Amino acid sequence: MLRFLTRRALGAIVILFLLVLLTYLAVMSLPVDQAMLNCPKGCSPQQLAIVRHNMGLDKSNFEQVLDYVKGLFVGASHGADGFCNAPCLGYSQSRHQFVIDVIMDNYPATIMLALGGSVCFLVIGVTLGMVSAWKQGSLFDTIASSFSQLGQSTQIFFVAPLAMALFVTNLHWLDKPGYTPFTEDPISSITGMILPWLVLSIIFWSNYTRQVRSLMIEQLSEDHIRAARAKGMSNRYVWWRYALRGAMAPIVTIFGLDLGVVLSGAVITEVSFGIHGLGMLAVKSVTAQDTQLELGVLLFSAAAILVFNIVVDAAYGLLDPRVRIG
Repeated sequence: MLRFLTRRALGAIVILFLLVLLTYLAVMSLPVDQAMLNCPKGCSPQQLAIVRHNMGLDKSNFEQVLDYVKGLFVGASHGADGFCNAPCLGYSQSRHQFVIDVIMDNYPATIMLALGGSVCFLVIGVTLGMVSAWKQGSLFDTIASSFSQLGQSTQIFFVAPLAMALFVTNLHWLDKPGYTPFTEDPISSITGMILPWLVLSIIFWSNYTRQVRSLMIEQLSEDHIRAARAKGMSNRYVWWRYALRGAMAPIVTIFGLDLGVVLSGAVITEVSFGIHGLGMLAVKSVTAQDTQLELGVLLFSAAAILVFNIVVDAAYGLLDPRVRIG
Protein backbone atom coordinates (compact mmCIF):
# COMPACT_ATOMS: atom_id res chain seq x y z
CA MET A 1 0.00 0.00 0.00
CA LEU A 2 2.87 2.36 0.82
CA ARG A 3 4.45 1.81 -2.61
CA PHE A 4 1.08 2.38 -4.26
CA LEU A 5 0.57 5.72 -2.46
CA THR A 6 4.19 6.75 -3.14
CA ARG A 7 3.66 6.26 -6.88
CA ARG A 8 0.49 8.30 -6.74
CA ALA A 9 2.19 11.09 -4.77
CA LEU A 10 5.14 11.28 -7.18
CA GLY A 11 2.75 11.41 -10.11
CA ALA A 12 0.83 14.22 -8.42
CA ILE A 13 4.05 16.23 -7.93
CA VAL A 14 4.90 15.94 -11.63
CA ILE A 15 1.36 16.97 -12.61
CA LEU A 16 1.47 19.94 -10.25
CA PHE A 17 4.84 21.10 -11.65
CA LEU A 18 3.53 20.95 -15.22
CA LEU A 19 0.38 22.74 -14.11
CA VAL A 20 2.43 25.53 -12.53
CA LEU A 21 4.44 25.92 -15.72
CA LEU A 22 1.48 25.94 -18.11
CA THR A 23 -0.88 28.05 -16.04
CA TYR A 24 1.76 30.66 -15.23
CA LEU A 25 2.63 31.10 -18.88
CA ALA A 26 -1.07 31.17 -19.83
CA VAL A 27 -1.99 33.75 -17.19
CA MET A 28 1.03 35.92 -17.92
CA SER A 29 0.16 35.92 -21.63
CA LEU A 30 -3.19 37.59 -20.95
CA PRO A 31 -3.53 41.08 -22.50
CA VAL A 32 -3.33 42.76 -19.08
CA ASP A 33 -0.48 45.07 -18.09
CA GLN A 34 -0.16 44.51 -14.34
CA ALA A 35 2.39 47.31 -14.05
CA MET A 36 -0.03 49.80 -15.59
CA LEU A 37 -2.86 48.63 -13.32
CA ASN A 38 -0.72 49.13 -10.21
CA CYS A 39 0.85 52.42 -11.23
CA PRO A 40 -0.76 55.53 -9.66
CA LYS A 41 -2.99 57.76 -11.75
CA GLY A 42 -0.96 60.00 -14.03
CA CYS A 43 1.93 57.55 -13.84
CA SER A 44 5.04 58.71 -15.72
CA PRO A 45 7.11 56.34 -17.89
CA GLN A 46 9.83 56.39 -15.24
CA GLN A 47 7.39 55.41 -12.49
CA LEU A 48 5.94 52.70 -14.73
CA ALA A 49 9.42 51.29 -15.30
CA ILE A 50 10.06 51.19 -11.53
CA VAL A 51 6.75 49.39 -10.88
CA ARG A 52 7.49 46.93 -13.69
CA HIS A 53 10.93 46.23 -12.23
CA ASN A 54 9.60 45.76 -8.67
CA MET A 55 7.02 43.27 -9.98
CA GLY A 56 9.66 41.39 -11.99
CA LEU A 57 7.82 42.03 -15.24
CA ASP A 58 10.93 43.32 -16.97
CA LYS A 59 12.36 39.79 -16.99
CA SER A 60 11.80 37.15 -19.65
CA ASN A 61 8.94 34.67 -19.28
CA PHE A 62 11.44 31.91 -18.52
CA GLU A 63 13.04 33.91 -15.68
CA GLN A 64 9.62 34.80 -14.28
CA VAL A 65 8.60 31.14 -14.22
CA LEU A 66 11.87 30.16 -12.49
CA ASP A 67 11.38 32.88 -9.86
CA TYR A 68 7.79 31.75 -9.30
CA VAL A 69 8.76 28.08 -8.89
CA LYS A 70 11.67 29.06 -6.63
CA GLY A 71 9.27 31.05 -4.48
CA LEU A 72 7.12 27.98 -3.97
CA PHE A 73 10.02 26.19 -2.26
CA VAL A 74 12.19 28.87 -0.61
CA GLY A 75 10.01 31.98 -0.62
CA ALA A 76 10.57 35.24 -2.46
CA SER A 77 11.34 38.88 -1.73
CA HIS A 78 8.83 41.47 -2.97
CA GLY A 79 10.80 44.61 -2.28
CA ALA A 80 8.94 47.11 -0.14
CA ASP A 81 6.10 44.59 0.34
CA GLY A 82 8.41 42.35 2.37
CA PHE A 83 9.48 38.71 2.17
CA CYS A 84 6.96 36.04 1.27
CA ASN A 85 7.62 32.72 3.00
CA ALA A 86 7.33 29.42 1.11
CA PRO A 87 5.07 28.43 -0.47
CA CYS A 88 4.94 31.90 -2.02
CA LEU A 89 2.20 32.36 -4.61
CA GLY A 90 2.98 35.99 -5.36
CA TYR A 91 1.61 39.33 -4.19
CA SER A 92 -1.97 40.48 -4.70
CA GLN A 93 -1.93 44.08 -5.85
CA SER A 94 -5.70 44.44 -5.40
CA ARG A 95 -5.62 43.17 -1.79
CA HIS A 96 -2.15 44.48 -0.89
CA GLN A 97 -1.39 41.13 0.72
CA PHE A 98 0.58 38.05 -0.17
CA VAL A 99 -1.59 35.69 -2.17
CA ILE A 100 -1.05 32.76 0.20
CA ASP A 101 -2.34 34.88 3.11
CA VAL A 102 -5.47 35.84 1.17
CA ILE A 103 -6.09 32.19 0.27
CA MET A 104 -5.58 31.04 3.87
CA ASP A 105 -8.26 33.50 4.96
CA ASN A 106 -10.78 32.21 2.42
CA TYR A 107 -10.16 28.51 1.81
CA PRO A 108 -11.82 27.13 5.01
CA ALA A 109 -15.27 28.19 3.74
CA THR A 110 -14.73 26.42 0.41
CA ILE A 111 -13.36 23.25 2.04
CA MET A 112 -16.30 23.12 4.44
CA LEU A 113 -18.77 23.71 1.61
CA ALA A 114 -17.19 21.07 -0.65
CA LEU A 115 -16.82 18.42 2.08
CA GLY A 116 -20.31 18.99 3.48
CA GLY A 117 -21.85 18.93 0.02
CA SER A 118 -19.95 15.73 -0.80
CA VAL A 119 -21.21 14.02 2.35
CA CYS A 120 -24.77 15.08 1.51
CA PHE A 121 -24.80 13.83 -2.07
CA LEU A 122 -22.98 10.59 -1.20
CA VAL A 123 -25.36 9.75 1.66
CA ILE A 124 -28.51 10.74 -0.25
CA GLY A 125 -27.44 9.35 -3.63
CA VAL A 126 -26.07 6.02 -2.38
CA THR A 127 -29.03 5.46 -0.06
CA LEU A 128 -31.65 6.20 -2.73
CA GLY A 129 -29.76 4.09 -5.28
CA MET A 130 -29.50 1.11 -2.93
CA VAL A 131 -33.17 1.22 -1.95
CA SER A 132 -34.22 1.66 -5.60
CA ALA A 133 -32.20 -1.41 -6.58
CA TRP A 134 -33.64 -3.37 -3.64
CA LYS A 135 -37.20 -2.38 -4.61
CA GLN A 136 -36.66 -2.49 -8.37
CA GLY A 137 -39.86 -1.79 -10.27
CA SER A 138 -41.73 -0.53 -7.20
CA LEU A 139 -43.40 2.85 -6.68
CA PHE A 140 -40.40 4.01 -4.65
CA ASP A 141 -38.06 3.10 -7.53
CA THR A 142 -40.20 5.08 -9.96
CA ILE A 143 -40.37 8.15 -7.72
CA ALA A 144 -36.63 8.07 -6.95
CA SER A 145 -35.74 7.72 -10.65
CA SER A 146 -38.05 10.62 -11.55
CA PHE A 147 -36.55 12.88 -8.90
CA SER A 148 -33.02 11.96 -10.00
CA GLN A 149 -33.84 12.96 -13.58
CA LEU A 150 -35.37 16.21 -12.34
CA GLY A 151 -32.32 16.92 -10.17
CA GLN A 152 -29.92 16.40 -13.07
CA SER A 153 -31.76 19.00 -15.12
CA THR A 154 -31.55 21.74 -12.46
CA GLN A 155 -28.83 24.38 -12.04
CA ILE A 156 -27.36 25.75 -8.82
CA PHE A 157 -27.80 29.41 -9.78
CA PHE A 158 -31.52 28.74 -10.42
CA VAL A 159 -32.25 26.62 -7.33
CA ALA A 160 -30.26 28.74 -4.83
CA PRO A 161 -32.43 31.91 -4.86
CA LEU A 162 -35.64 29.84 -4.88
CA ALA A 163 -34.43 27.80 -1.90
CA MET A 164 -33.43 31.00 -0.08
CA ALA A 165 -36.85 32.55 -0.66
CA LEU A 166 -38.73 29.41 0.42
CA PHE A 167 -36.78 27.99 3.37
CA VAL A 168 -35.16 31.15 4.79
CA THR A 169 -37.42 34.10 3.96
CA ASN A 170 -40.91 32.56 3.91
CA LEU A 171 -40.88 29.41 6.04
CA HIS A 172 -37.99 30.39 8.35
CA TRP A 173 -36.93 26.75 8.59
CA LEU A 174 -33.25 27.46 8.04
CA ASP A 175 -30.81 30.16 9.04
CA LYS A 176 -29.52 32.67 6.51
CA PRO A 177 -26.62 30.98 4.67
CA GLY A 178 -23.15 32.10 5.67
CA TYR A 179 -19.82 30.78 6.83
CA THR A 180 -18.85 30.83 10.51
CA PRO A 181 -15.60 29.14 11.59
CA PHE A 182 -16.38 25.88 13.36
CA THR A 183 -14.01 26.74 16.22
CA GLU A 184 -15.92 29.97 16.94
CA ASP A 185 -19.50 28.64 16.93
CA PRO A 186 -20.02 24.98 15.91
CA ILE A 187 -23.82 25.25 15.81
CA SER A 188 -23.94 28.38 13.65
CA SER A 189 -21.20 26.95 11.47
CA ILE A 190 -23.37 23.95 10.59
CA THR A 191 -26.79 25.64 10.44
CA GLY A 192 -25.44 28.39 8.19
CA MET A 193 -24.18 25.84 5.66
CA ILE A 194 -27.12 23.40 5.54
CA LEU A 195 -28.87 25.09 2.63
CA PRO A 196 -25.68 25.58 0.53
CA TRP A 197 -24.77 21.93 1.16
CA LEU A 198 -28.15 20.69 0.00
CA VAL A 199 -28.26 22.96 -3.06
CA LEU A 200 -24.71 21.99 -4.08
CA SER A 201 -25.53 18.30 -3.66
CA ILE A 202 -28.68 18.24 -5.84
CA ILE A 203 -27.05 17.66 -9.24
CA PHE A 204 -24.64 15.13 -7.75
CA TRP A 205 -26.96 12.92 -5.70
CA SER A 206 -29.26 12.72 -8.71
CA ASN A 207 -26.43 11.20 -10.74
CA TYR A 208 -25.26 8.92 -7.91
CA THR A 209 -28.78 7.56 -7.40
CA ARG A 210 -28.87 6.34 -11.00
CA GLN A 211 -25.29 5.08 -10.90
CA VAL A 212 -25.67 3.12 -7.65
CA ARG A 213 -28.99 1.65 -8.75
CA SER A 214 -27.49 0.39 -12.04
CA LEU A 215 -24.35 -0.97 -10.36
CA MET A 216 -26.28 -2.77 -7.62
CA ILE A 217 -28.63 -4.39 -10.13
CA GLU A 218 -25.63 -5.46 -12.21
CA GLN A 219 -23.85 -6.87 -9.14
CA LEU A 220 -26.90 -8.86 -8.06
CA SER A 221 -26.88 -10.69 -11.41
CA GLU A 222 -23.21 -11.76 -11.12
CA ASP A 223 -22.29 -15.45 -10.84
CA HIS A 224 -20.63 -15.11 -7.42
CA ILE A 225 -23.81 -13.54 -6.03
CA ARG A 226 -25.94 -16.41 -7.32
CA ALA A 227 -23.40 -18.87 -5.90
CA ALA A 228 -23.55 -17.21 -2.49
CA ARG A 229 -27.32 -17.44 -2.50
CA ALA A 230 -27.15 -21.08 -3.59
CA LYS A 231 -25.00 -21.80 -0.53
CA GLY A 232 -27.87 -20.63 1.67
CA MET A 233 -26.58 -17.17 2.59
CA SER A 234 -29.29 -14.68 3.50
CA ASN A 235 -30.21 -11.91 1.09
CA ARG A 236 -29.18 -9.31 3.64
CA TYR A 237 -25.70 -10.83 4.05
CA VAL A 238 -25.19 -11.20 0.30
CA TRP A 239 -26.37 -7.64 -0.22
CA TRP A 240 -23.99 -6.03 2.27
CA ARG A 241 -21.03 -8.41 2.01
CA TYR A 242 -20.75 -8.88 -1.75
CA ALA A 243 -23.07 -6.72 -3.85
CA LEU A 244 -22.49 -3.42 -2.07
CA ARG A 245 -18.71 -3.83 -1.94
CA GLY A 246 -18.57 -4.63 -5.64
CA ALA A 247 -20.67 -1.58 -6.48
CA MET A 248 -18.71 0.82 -4.27
CA ALA A 249 -15.40 0.52 -6.13
CA PRO A 250 -16.72 2.23 -9.31
CA ILE A 251 -18.54 4.81 -7.17
CA VAL A 252 -15.26 5.73 -5.45
CA THR A 253 -13.69 6.19 -8.89
CA ILE A 254 -16.57 8.41 -10.04
CA PHE A 255 -16.29 10.43 -6.82
CA GLY A 256 -12.59 11.03 -7.51
CA LEU A 257 -13.40 12.31 -10.98
CA ASP A 258 -16.18 14.52 -9.58
CA LEU A 259 -13.92 16.38 -7.12
CA GLY A 260 -13.04 19.03 -9.69
CA VAL A 261 -16.71 19.44 -10.56
CA VAL A 262 -17.56 19.77 -6.85
CA LEU A 263 -15.12 22.67 -6.51
CA SER A 264 -16.56 24.25 -9.67
CA GLY A 265 -20.03 23.89 -8.19
CA ALA A 266 -18.74 25.41 -4.96
CA VAL A 267 -17.73 28.53 -6.90
CA ILE A 268 -21.29 29.02 -8.18
CA THR A 269 -22.76 28.15 -4.78
CA GLU A 270 -20.56 30.67 -2.99
CA VAL A 271 -21.52 33.44 -5.39
CA SER A 272 -25.21 32.49 -5.17
CA PHE A 273 -25.27 32.57 -1.36
CA GLY A 274 -22.65 35.30 -0.80
CA ILE A 275 -20.20 32.97 0.97
CA HIS A 276 -16.66 34.33 1.03
CA GLY A 277 -14.55 31.38 -0.08
CA LEU A 278 -12.17 30.60 -2.92
CA GLY A 279 -14.98 30.78 -5.47
CA MET A 280 -15.94 34.31 -4.51
CA LEU A 281 -12.24 35.17 -4.33
CA ALA A 282 -11.65 33.86 -7.86
CA VAL A 283 -14.53 35.93 -9.24
CA LYS A 284 -13.25 39.08 -7.53
CA SER A 285 -9.68 38.47 -8.73
CA VAL A 286 -10.92 38.24 -12.33
CA THR A 287 -12.97 41.42 -11.90
CA ALA A 288 -9.94 43.23 -10.46
CA GLN A 289 -7.66 41.74 -13.16
CA ASP A 290 -5.35 40.53 -10.38
CA THR A 291 -3.46 37.82 -12.30
CA GLN A 292 -1.28 36.80 -9.34
CA LEU A 293 -4.36 36.13 -7.22
CA GLU A 294 -6.06 34.31 -10.10
CA LEU A 295 -3.02 32.08 -10.52
CA GLY A 296 -2.71 31.43 -6.80
CA VAL A 297 -6.34 30.38 -6.43
CA LEU A 298 -6.05 28.11 -9.47
CA LEU A 299 -2.89 26.39 -8.24
CA PHE A 300 -4.18 26.01 -4.69
CA SER A 301 -7.40 24.45 -5.96
CA ALA A 302 -5.47 22.12 -8.27
CA ALA A 303 -3.21 21.01 -5.40
CA ALA A 304 -6.27 20.36 -3.20
CA ILE A 305 -7.86 18.22 -5.93
CA LEU A 306 -4.63 16.21 -6.32
CA VAL A 307 -4.45 15.58 -2.56
CA PHE A 308 -8.10 14.49 -2.45
CA ASN A 309 -7.50 12.20 -5.43
CA ILE A 310 -4.65 10.48 -3.57
CA VAL A 311 -7.03 9.92 -0.65
CA VAL A 312 -9.62 8.50 -3.05
CA ASP A 313 -6.97 6.24 -4.63
CA ALA A 314 -6.09 4.94 -1.15
CA ALA A 315 -9.76 4.18 -0.46
CA TYR A 316 -10.07 2.47 -3.85
CA GLY A 317 -6.95 0.42 -3.09
CA LEU A 318 -8.55 -0.79 0.15
CA LEU A 319 -11.74 -1.78 -1.66
CA ASP A 320 -9.94 -3.51 -4.56
CA PRO A 321 -6.47 -4.97 -3.74
CA ARG A 322 -5.83 -5.55 -7.46
CA VAL A 323 -5.34 -1.79 -7.86
CA ARG A 324 -2.42 -1.81 -5.41
CA ILE A 325 -0.71 -4.61 -7.33
CA GLY A 326 -1.28 -3.13 -10.80
